[in-house]
Amino acid sequence: MLQTNHGLPDGAIKSASNTVKDKIFAPSIAELKLTDFRSHAKAHIVTGAGIVVLSGDNGIGKTNILEAISLLGPGRGLRTAKLSELVRRDGALAWYVSALVRTQEEDIQIGVGIDPNADTRRLRIDGQNVKGFDRLTVMLPQLWLTPAMDRLFVDGASGRRKFLDRYALGLSPQHAKMSQDYERAMRERNRLLQENPSADSWLDSLESNMAVSGVAIADARLTALDALAAGLQHSHDAFPEAEIALEGWVEAALRQASALDVEDAFCMHLKKSRGLDASVGRTLEGPHRSDLVVRHKGKNMPASDCSTGEQKALLVGLVLAQARVMSGETGRVPLLLLDEVAAHLDGTRRTALIEVIENLGAQAWITGTDPAVFQQMTFTGTHLTFDGQLIKNA
Repeated sequence: MLQTNHGLPDGAIKSASNTVKDKIFAPSIAELKLTDFRSHAKAHIVTGAGIVVLSGDNGIGKTNILEAISLLGPGRGLRTAKLSELVRRDGALAWYVSALVRTQEEDIQIGVGIDPNADTRRLRIDGQNVKGFDRLTVMLPQLWLTPAMDRLFVDGASGRRKFLDRYALGLSPQHAKMSQDYERAMRERNRLLQENPSADSWLDSLESNMAVSGVAIADARLTALDALAAGLQHSHDAFPEAEIALEGWVEAALRQASALDVEDAFCMHLKKSRGLDASVGRTLEGPHRSDLVVRHKGKNMPASDCSTGEQKALLVGLVLAQARVMSGETGRVPLLLLDEVAAHLDGTRRTALIEVIENLGAQAWITGTDPAVFQQMTFTGTHLTFDGQLIKNA
């Protein structure tokens, strides 16, 4: 049986539809500029709130535009590419993405680019160099769906963890820092177990850091999971309802005990596991091994056993539910980046997708190869066609 109550009393986690916020606002991109990014020497898009459709042939750079937007936030974007790979071939040694973002409070100019001397990203806000990409989680929250995620339910657990963490980050901006702290301490522990396994005090310190950050990661995931489970009960009828759970040693412990008790238990577990972890060259237990389990509720079967079309519909339903929860819990509707989302969706589900997006009030950037598909759909927004060099109204 799937459990998603995080050890809380019934009703302690409210669905997005029942979480009332005085003001819910949808940040949007009013203007986007790309310079020497991927296939684009120059690109300039001016649009409004609502749905933005980019249609055109495969291979002309539609997904590159979505990737550029995804880099206006923490992390490595929707393709998780190396920064150096984003530079246009035969272009300059650097790339730059700039966006005028409309928020509830004010318009903000956000710029992101690569520092070719350090292979790191630079962030500028309103013309000033600033540090800390986590702040963009609040300014411009984002969720995305790409064709590479179509195998989310059948491939390894890593992709499902990233999928959950991206959503959890929208609810808890500190989630990214906790994840970085955990990964850093774990890498150092793994190295030390190989090079100097008798350094007990050093290992104790690293394992203590892993316990604190690891429990914080698991707690944020469980909180996000429980809110999502409640939100899924209000999904559009066109999309199958999913049942979700989180499998993992730390998560299971948090269902039964306090965070402090789980920190102590996890720290002790890591200490006892040094010999085994050293023999295999990695840490075998922790939130880095957890897995998001998804089932098709109506058919009572694992999502991995569903048809390709059903898996796509489940995935779209999950992302839309995540967006509803984020807007209800934070008061900000996330920007949606939906790459080739119409694939495997029939006409009824395409119509439902537009309906849910417009009810949310989200700005959604949607790509597709066939302009006729979008011309048959009724939506409020902008339809742009793209031939690889010129972006124009359809």
